[in-house]
Amino acid sequence: MRGNVSTDLGIISIDPEVIAKYAGSVAVECFGIVGMAAISMKDGLVHLLKKESLTRGIQVDISEENKISLNFHVIVSYGVSISAVTENLMSNVRYKVEEFSGLSVDKINIYIEGVRVID
Repeated sequence: MRGNVSTDLGIISIDPEVIAKYAGSVAVECFGIVGMAAISMKDGLVHLLKKESLTRGIQVDISEENKISLNFHVIVSYGVSISAVTENLMSNVRYKVEEFSGLSVDKINIYIEGVRVID
């Protein structure tokens, strides 16, 4: 479902793909996040996504009340505090997506799909 914002001049309709792309770019800027992950259902393997396909690691749902629900599948850096990284990710994404879209973020679910050693 698309998010809708009413203004004096009309209605603005926001596609979930746009929110996913923006949220993905915000997420990979956060400390401790290596990148977004895609899970292959066929063999159960986790793949690190390239920058151009970040949206495959994010699921965006927009409710009837225009509240956004985000599911992130991420890979984190080895040796970082997962709770600190996820709290940072949640606060940054919530603030920037709400500022960007004008819609409120209801919840953010983060699924840690792997750990990578960064050189």
